[in-house]
Amino acid sequence: MIDSRIDGQPAASVALADRGLAYGDGLFETMRVERGKIALLDRHMQRLQLGCRRLHIPLDIQLVRREVCSFAQELQQGVCKLILTRGDGTRGYGLPQPATPRRILQAAPLPQWPAQNAHFGVCLYPCQTRLAIQPLLAGLKHLNRLEQVLARAEWQDPAFAEGLMLDTSGRIIEGVFSNVFFVCGNTLLTPALSGSGVAGIMREQVLELAAGQGLAVEIADLYPDQLGRMDEVFTCNSLYGIWPVLEYAGHSWPAGPLTRRLQSLINGQDT
Repeated sequence: MIDSRIDGQPAASVALADRGLAYGDGLFETMRVERGKIALLDRHMQRLQLGCRRLHIPLDIQLVRREVCSFAQELQQGVCKLILTRGDGTRGYGLPQPATPRRILQAAPLPQWPAQNAHFGVCLYPCQTRLAIQPLLAGLKHLNRLEQVLARAEWQDPAFAEGLMLDTSGRIIEGVFSNVFFVCGNTLLTPALSGSGVAGIMREQVLELAAGQGLAVEIADLYPDQLGRMDEVFTCNSLYGIWPVLEYAGHSWPAGPLTRRLQSLINGQDT
């Protein structure tokens, strides 16, 4: 099995001067590989392009796409992680001129989550770690993930498959490694990500599928005191799809019909 590539060549180490190592100056995409192809490849590449524009990192998207597709063909099945850093730089925050981005590809097996997570549902841990509000980085899959590291360190109990994170203003934002959706009546809601959080690939897919089914969809600021009126809750990401949420902080929900309907649509598209 292949392990890693750096700038298209087999490699297992990165230069000490790399700004991704020094400052988290870069982006990443974690992509599911099935039968030698990247699931939702176009969406991953679009998010990468958006992130590079926002961070002013030069990007040869066609080169990256070719390398990712070739890597997936060799891997056949598993997880392909793409890390794109700004490349090497001298000491200090100033941007190297010109920048020479570094492309890192890593292979891993698909995570072995319990089948019951998707079939029966999960419980969410109420994380105390808050997400900082920073509109310039909101939505991006950037390399600065210490908030998620601290949040995930809060629990070891396997009864919790995920944690729910709020921002510093108390708004519900996302899971530690997933996005979150709510069903209220006939409306599908998901938190606005204008100040923090990651605009997940599966989140985008769910929103598109829901709209295509004629469902009412709302992206809004949501707070914990609104949870009592929600009928269903689920999390999603591009590796596991959709998990119904059964419990969070004293609230409980069924794995309801809209969640099951969206699960079926996602599975039917072989994402």
